[in-house]
Amino acid sequence: MPAVQLPDRILISVSGPDAEHFLQNILTTDLDALSPEDAKPGALLTPQGKILFDFLVSRDGNGGLLLECRTEIADDFIRRLTLYKLRAKVDISKQEQSLVSVSWNLDSDASVSDSSASETDSTVRHDRRFVEPARVFRIYGQTVPEGDQMQAWEDFRLAHGIAESGSDYALSDAFPHDVLLDQTGGVGFGKGCYVGQEVVSRMHHRGTARRRVLLVSAEEPLPPSGTDIKAAGKTIGTLGSVSGNKGLAIVRIDRVKDAIDAGIEIAVGEVAVSLTIPGWAKFTFPQEPAAAEDA
Repeated sequence: MPAVQLPDRILISVSGPDAEHFLQNILTTDLDALSPEDAKPGALLTPQGKILFDFLVSRDGNGGLLLECRTEIADDFIRRLTLYKLRAKVDISKQEQSLVSVSWNLDSDASVSDSSASETDSTVRHDRRFVEPARVFRIYGQTVPEGDQMQAWEDFRLAHGIAESGSDYALSDAFPHDVLLDQTGGVGFGKGCYVGQEVVSRMHHRGTARRRVLLVSAEEPLPPSGTDIKAAGKTIGTLGSVSGNKGLAIVRIDRVKDAIDAGIEIAVGEVAVSLTIPGWAKFTFPQEPAAAEDA
């Protein structure tokens, strides 16, 4: 299995007698359903339901939890968590010497033991954003063999439609449904209240999510991330991560469907593109045309 160190990721430790109860009450992830072997996605939202911080959460093996996030947002994330702490018996700290790696393979029979990065004592968690047969493991506290695998990892992530903040969307500008957290187990719809829960639940049960991550492909190299995606001269989304002629985008799927049905070209800059739903996702294009006021 190929593996690569992720220098832009860091771990936040949340420990103490109230750690799990504290996080369960504020994060989107249902920690009651978090097994010891898994790392699941999640978010801390604004009261209006938008993503303030995204992360992967896992158990540390000692009764606490680990929040893996981008290094550049870790300090702000800790400050925000501390605001919610109140009298809870919780210790929140950043692991300054965090080592975060990822290993992946398409073979469903392969295990992380196939990677030399797991041969020593390290924390290995199954990244549950990825659906079988893709198998992805986060490795904490262990270096991996040197090698230029970063582009291979990015290509793999894009091919599976896994969006991340910073490269695919800006924090405070997207709902969980926009970035498919409802599809990857990052939102616990059966759990109790959490910050922003009312908005997210209403969007889910009414089926009103119209912005979604789609796979982007073209016959030529794509323009830079952040370029508008247009149909008939109207903006329908924004290009996220790009690798050659492949990428991700958050778009209005009702407008994409209208353009496809009408035979209208969808383009990013001067490049014609095709937009498709990731094969593992459970949502579909809407059957009703976009409302006139949104067209």
